[in-house]
Amino acid sequence: MKIELQWFEGCPNHHAAREILDDVLAAKNVDAKVELIEVPDLETGERVKFPGSPTIRINGVDVDPDYEDTGDYTPRCRVYMTPDGYKGVPEREWIEVAVETALDIKRERVPAVSVSGLHMSQGGDAGEF
Repeated sequence: MKIELQWFEGCPNHHAAREILDDVLAAKNVDAKVELIEVPDLETGERVKFPGSPTIRINGVDVDPDYEDTGDYTPRCRVYMTPDGYKGVPEREWIEVAVETALDIKRERVPAVSVSGLHMSQGGDAGEF
């Protein structure tokens, strides 16, 4: 699972976002590295398509289910429209859903091992698959 936390120094909300993210990962028993991406200038913002600080992406997907790329990647604080009004951090539930979705996709990609073709000989040795 690839997890990114994009931020810039002028915005204090990235600390709270990191705490929420770490709590969710711990609760889901996910041992994954969080890549911290500082966005100090417009050039970096354009390179990483920075919508504002803090931004959390799981496998390249923004945790905000209503996120739309505006094309403006200027370093600035990000404001999230939540059910409780505007906030400076994403909803915990959004992060939980994004992590759960990534875990479900990972599980789907792991091939199932079939043992239906396994035959035992009379001697107890495994036969051919």
